[in-house]
Amino acid sequence: MSASAVKVVIIDDEKLARSRLRRMLDKHDAVEIVGEAASGRDAIALLDREKPDVAFLDVQMPEIDGFGVLDEAEHSPHVVFATAHDAYAIKAFEIHAIDYLLKPVSRARLDEALSRVLDRVDSPTPDWSEVAEVVRGEAKRYPEQLPVHKGRQILVLPVDEIYWFEVEFRLVYAHTINDRFMTNFTLKDLEERLDPEVFFRAHKSRIVNLRQVRAIVPWFGGRYKLSMRDEKASELELSRAQARVLRRRMQW
Repeated sequence: MSASAVKVVIIDDEKLARSRLRRMLDKHDAVEIVGEAASGRDAIALLDREKPDVAFLDVQMPEIDGFGVLDEAEHSPHVVFATAHDAYAIKAFEIHAIDYLLKPVSRARLDEALSRVLDRVDSPTPDWSEVAEVVRGEAKRYPEQLPVHKGRQILVLPVDEIYWFEVEFRLVYAHTINDRFMTNFTLKDLEERLDPEVFFRAHKSRIVNLRQVRAIVPWFGGRYKLSMRDEKASELELSRAQARVLRRRMQW
């Protein structure tokens, strides 16, 4: 490791996202990873202890989000945001962040971000409390389309045509009225990216478009299924915990 290597930390509540980013960063001799954090509180302590040059930071985390981390930490690093939701990251990037990475992060896009890091790491860091105030004042925007895969084609689907997302053999598929398409997202990515008023985590392996639910069907043992409006009238299991959440939300 070079004595002049840029000191970086990785902050993300998703273990797989941290591991993927670490594997890609480890291939760069100009970078030294000095720590990881999976929560906002741990991230604040990590920044103040290690005083990194750059933080690769997830915007949306439970309890304290990425901007809260930057606002509360005494040490102010440069930042490359990593997020599944582009509205926050783009606004922060416009204000002073070195770069932003939309999940899932590609190697080519990370290399581009690292080039920006090396060019700007010696410049003054921004006032992150100002950035947090501006970004949080922005109305949250949700994408109207998502890229999906069908064979060698990359199609762009309107999100209102997607009835549900489901994990199958570690891949996430988007189901429409009569077909399904592979995606490059995790369910966590989709939860962060899509409007939570419309897309509901019905099960640990499934997110459902509530506008495409035809009925809530009683099942055995006091459990429920969601009957969908697709051509097959698919019935999707609703977990016990999420059934309670949905009951409070819809008051049924």
